[in-house]
Amino acid sequence: MNKPKKVAILTAGGLAPCLNSAIGSLIERYNEIDPSIEIICYRSGYKGLLAGDSYKVTAEIREKAGLLQKFGGSIIGNSRVKLTNVKDCLKRGLVKEGEDPQKVAADQLVKDGVDILHTIGGDDTNTAAADLAAFLAKNDYGLTVIGLPKTVDNDVFPIRQSLGAWTAAEQGARYFWNVVAENNANPRMLIVHEVMGRSCGWLTAATAVEYRKLLDRAEWLPELGLSRESYEVHGIFIPEMAIDIEAEAKRLRAVMDKVDCVNLFVSEGAGVESIVAEMQAKGQEVPRDAFGHVKLDAVNPGKWFGEQFAQMLGAEKTLVQKSGYFSRAAAANAEDIRLIKSCADLAVECAFKRESGVIGHDEDRGNVLRAIEFPRIKGGKPFNIDLPWFEEILSDIGQSKGAKVDTSH
Repeated sequence: MNKPKKVAILTAGGLAPCLNSAIGSLIERYNEIDPSIEIICYRSGYKGLLAGDSYKVTAEIREKAGLLQKFGGSIIGNSRVKLTNVKDCLKRGLVKEGEDPQKVAADQLVKDGVDILHTIGGDDTNTAAADLAAFLAKNDYGLTVIGLPKTVDNDVFPIRQSLGAWTAAEQGARYFWNVVAENNANPRMLIVHEVMGRSCGWLTAATAVEYRKLLDRAEWLPELGLSRESYEVHGIFIPEMAIDIEAEAKRLRAVMDKVDCVNLFVSEGAGVESIVAEMQAKGQEVPRDAFGHVKLDAVNPGKWFGEQFAQMLGAEKTLVQKSGYFSRAAAANAEDIRLIKSCADLAVECAFKRESGVIGHDEDRGNVLRAIEFPRIKGGKPFNIDLPWFEEILSDIGQSKGAKVDTSH
């Protein structure tokens, strides 16, 4: 095998419950195979790479790398930097006028003596890694880029399961378990649980399933008003489903009249097109990030859904709660750690073979765990609303699945 001399690790994009675990798993695996291989970490993702801001993984760090499994977040820091967005990199002072960020990054890797770059991030991070890998290959830099797929949305094509998504669903359920108790703080309470997921409803659906498992395990006292019906998920709204607001309002009004509350699980990407259209019609600017995505925290979909339904349901109070920051910064659960370690082990194996790609179970190749070619990686993979487990939850709560929305764009 072609042993790497020096390996670099960076994390980028938003947080997910896998970053520290992935960092720790990579360090541990390299240490098991050959402790003489140097490892550095770039601070704050691609920003640190452009600035040459890194630190060495020492023997002391290697010895205690397993501790990272117990912590959420990313100890080496993240940033949202797109190397091909020259204007944004220039504006943020990451490059100088006339410089190509990709060349700056590539030259820094050469300067640091890096053979292998491990990127841990979502579709934006890995498309940026793909661009960088293509630039390195085209210009004969002789470096290998290997990505690990991090996104709580579970929306990276063609990867079956992205790292951290299972944990995010479990944590979102825990979060709502406390929030839902607000249903008796006021008569006719409408609670909107906004879950992360820009263009994919997987996390919202999976969080609802995990939350209902908590309901299944609970004991109830309906004689005193402690009933499952008031704690139940009453509606799920995700980008992949067409939403008939009036029909849903009629159904949910009956729920409100019966149990004095309504609990909705809403994907942060649901209804965004309608919200953006309203903003543009009013002449308002639609805020976007460096990747061109609408800034969802600024357009506030959960609040919009609350406003849409409040009057139609006769709600006396509306409470909108977002579980995103709570769930995405959690430490990985046991199920995710198993997936992360298997992916990290293969990533290190690929490093010795100088095989670039993003590590994941390839849905187009029989779900085999492999280094998936960078050009095939893209985000926005829609959630399949025809899956039996999702159809079952909709049937249980009496919600129509509705028409499928074309999310291929």
